[in-house]
Amino acid sequence: MTTATFAVKSNISDHSSNAYTHKVREFSAVDKTTTLELLKQYRKAPSTYLRDRLVRLNIGLVKKEVHFWADRHSELYDDLLQVGALGLIGAVDRFELNRGYAFSSFAVRYIRGEIQHYLRDKSSSVRIPRRWMDLQQQSMRVMQKLRNTLQREPSAQEVANALGVTLIEWQEAKLACQNRAPLSLDAPIRSEEEDSSSIGDLVADPRSNMQLQQDEKFRLQQALSLLEQRTREIVEFVFIEDLPQREVAKMLGVSAVTISRQLKKGLSTLRCVLEAEAC
Repeated sequence: MTTATFAVKSNISDHSSNAYTHKVREFSAVDKTTTLELLKQYRKAPSTYLRDRLVRLNIGLVKKEVHFWADRHSELYDDLLQVGALGLIGAVDRFELNRGYAFSSFAVRYIRGEIQHYLRDKSSSVRIPRRWMDLQQQSMRVMQKLRNTLQREPSAQEVANALGVTLIEWQEAKLACQNRAPLSLDAPIRSEEEDSSSIGDLVADPRSNMQLQQDEKFRLQQALSLLEQRTREIVEFVFIEDLPQREVAKMLGVSAVTISRQLKKGLSTLRCVLEAEAC
């Protein structure tokens, strides 16, 4: 992590405790003009000072995204704010003035991506309904209480009755929570046999197809290089970076119809090129 990153994170931490109680300040025309001028200066002579100014000026973009994700996850607001700020720093470093689209649209993509990566890395490999997770937590207290009362292990039906759910729902919730953690590929297929094969033995080696995938990727990159610059950008935004067509249209300052036409044109050209190479 760079010194600039630490500086920005420190500055954000000083002001993030009241982030929930304050409305996100609207981004004015003056702010847009100032951002553009600072970006020009930063491109000519990058410095920690200019980058920090850009981050502080555009921190509202981060707060807006953080409000959205904090309402849907149990993560702390301050944590998401720090993560989003890293995405904003990345946008400042990567933004190209000659592309012709707004910095705010460009930055939101990086901010959102950084937050989504963070949430995905912290989440379980298998996502289950929150109600089932709540039932599992409640069941621990309920089962302990039933053990004390009954002086034995409670049956599944007794636990379900105490939770106020059907037996089937309780069994499904219990099974889902048990299977939430991923199973190791080194786990034996039959635990009672010492020399039993592992699960990994049954999984195909992805490296066997690696050369084929690399060849196909190279062919696609060559075909993309034959497209007009604007058409190639649109194809990459939609199909490689997985952006909605409306968002791409807003970024490039054109209509959604134009994006659709350019995509159709680009895909048609790619198809012809790739089919010709295959012959």
